Amino acid sequence: MANQHADLPLSLTRQLSEFVLLVLILASMPLVRGTTDPSDVQSLQVLYTALNNPSQLTNWKSIGGDPCSESWKGITCEGSAVVSIEISGLGLNGTMGYSLDLKSLRKLDLSDNGIHDTILYQLPPNLTSLNLASNNLSGNLPYSISSMVSLSYLNVSRNSLSQTFGDIFANHSGLATLDLSFNNFSGDLPSSLSSLSNLSSLYLQKNQLTGSLDVLTGLPLTTLNVANNHFSGWIPQELKAIPNFIDGGNSFDNGPAPPPQPYTPPPPGRSHTNRPHAGSGTPTARGSNGEPSHSNKGWTIGAIVGIILGSIVIALVLLLALAFCIRKRKRKDTGARTPRSRLSVEKNNVNTEVQEQRLKSMAAVTDLKPPPVENLMGERVQVKNGSVKRIKSPITATSYTVASLQTATNSFSQEFLIGEGSLGRVYKAEFPNGKIMAIKKIDNVALSLQEEDNFLEAVSNMSRLRHPNIVTLAGYCAEHGQRLLVYEYIGNGNLHDMLHFDEDSSKTLTWNARVRVALGTARALEYLHEVCLPSVVHRNFKSANILLDEELNPHLSDSGLAALNPNTERQVSTQMVGSFGYSAPEFALSGIYTVKSDVYSFGVVMLELLTGRKPLDSSRVRSEQSLVRWATPQLHDIDALAKMVDPALNGIYPAKSLSRFADIIALCVQPEPEFRPPMSEVVQALVRLVQRASVVKRRSSDESGFAYKTPEHEGIDMPF
Repeated sequence: MANQHADLPLSLTRQLSEFVLLVLILASMPLVRGTTDPSDVQSLQVLYTALNNPSQLTNWKSIGGDPCSESWKGITCEGSAVVSIEISGLGLNGTMGYSLDLKSLRKLDLSDNGIHDTILYQLPPNLTSLNLASNNLSGNLPYSISSMVSLSYLNVSRNSLSQTFGDIFANHSGLATLDLSFNNFSGDLPSSLSSLSNLSSLYLQKNQLTGSLDVLTGLPLTTLNVANNHFSGWIPQELKAIPNFIDGGNSFDNGPAPPPQPYTPPPPGRSHTNRPHAGSGTPTARGSNGEPSHSNKGWTIGAIVGIILGSIVIALVLLLALAFCIRKRKRKDTGARTPRSRLSVEKNNVNTEVQEQRLKSMAAVTDLKPPPVENLMGERVQVKNGSVKRIKSPITATSYTVASLQTATNSFSQEFLIGEGSLGRVYKAEFPNGKIMAIKKIDNVALSLQEEDNFLEAVSNMSRLRHPNIVTLAGYCAEHGQRLLVYEYIGNGNLHDMLHFDEDSSKTLTWNARVRVALGTARALEYLHEVCLPSVVHRNFKSANILLDEELNPHLSDSGLAALNPNTERQVSTQMVGSFGYSAPEFALSGIYTVKSDVYSFGVVMLELLTGRKPLDSSRVRSEQSLVRWATPQLHDIDALAKMVDPALNGIYPAKSLSRFADIIALCVQPEPEFRPPMSEVVQALVRLVQRASVVKRRSSDESGFAYKTPEHEGIDMPF
């Protein structure tokens, strides 16, 4: 008995020690294995580095660390996923970085800081709340916002955002608050705003917006502020009934809105994209959208008379068409036995074939239709085997007169000439309001336009291309036989000149800046190839078409201009004589150009960035005149690669980054198109190149994108 009682404490002691050991094991598990999803950790590390490793973000790390278990400041997790980033008002500086691959993130709040540069192009797709207010962000709203179907709150107010924000709100039925105030947005309100069926608060004040407010009728708004813009026309009665409506500082017309035009049928759907440009002096016909939905004034005597007359005219047209068809059939039946009638039939067939060729030539124009799909007008054109629907799109770009462009360029004088391409010369334009633009004056000799509609359709499509790394088409001119395109002005020259003709030899593009240029232009091509539907093929991708702004961010020019080239692929080649060296092998052999050909040209530009050499250089020895032929065999040889690097870099680059850069080039310039990667894979490879980089705070000279050739840079470790 005594022994049994003595054994009892020993058993309890053993069980207690086992329990304590289990608790210690469980407590130490987060130290052994991180609790946060690795891709989430990597994205936060990239953001931390882009914000210059601020001390305000306590517990954050640029290498290693575990956000969920270590309670990084402002980070909220559910399980292993980061669901919220709230780091507002911390005086943060820097940029948003290259990637926020946070699939579970629902709330992102970076407001009230000093974050600059453009908004990250690929934002987390499942956000419900996005607040970037009160920073120094520039550029435009990224297109990735269009895929955030769960978004209920969006605030980008008090930044320096500009340009026309595109139709990116078609899928946002849950959006309740939209604040775009205190920026420099311009242009008319996009038609997709009418899809915001749950929008209660809309703030647009202090921008440069134009046109009417018709698109906002029917929304359940309780707060609307449109003050201090350039809106015009009449204020719809529905908007006047909003409890908190502020409209001062605009050019609205006084008095009641005019009744609808009796002979003008209302536009299809809710689209308002066909209204005249503001300032044209023609009031916008609003139809039923200009009056409250419960109004009974729509059926006026004039409207009834108009409908009756319109019906009579339509009936007469149908009768005449029927009579014409019957007469034509009789003539065909009675004359089919004569040689003359056979000749007539053959002639008709020839005319039909010509018409088919013209339709094929229009394919290059309809090629440029980026999403979202809008309400479009269709015109049927009869062909031999049925009918083809030719799409006519409303033009959102501003229409300029020849006289206004002549004034802005001093009659296109030599002093305003800033460049020349295959389609014509480019001039710098200075408008009376102080705005500076770039004017491309298209040479009619170089351009084979079948009809004015082709030009206008191409303009309509090009003006819809919206990406921070693509030069925006702001306007056009099509009068007196002239064809001109008006672009935003990028004032720091192009990549080709900076690499090959920079007279200031004391500075050059740093390795960091070159990688940033490659990534930015890769994102632009990814947008054209994989976001736009159908894909847009650039066809003239080269370093001379990559413009650089003051911060050395790249902007791809001439996007969509392929639609203005002559009909056949072979004729296009004559327009691209200056692009030899960038052209893919399949184009040189067959004249066929695809998205894969663009990928090849991108690889050539990357070679330029790596080597500082031109694609074709007759001044070099014969074996080195073709850059691709000379460089490709050496891309996987570390020693040879080091000798290929642009001497202007003075050896200031990280070897690992250089090797990965060369690997991407090798994939892009493969001779077989099917083996080249899509641009989305190229973008991801470049993003990984940046993410894997060792984190070293940039010196002031690196932040500007230039490396100054001084001894202190020798041996310095670079961020990537």
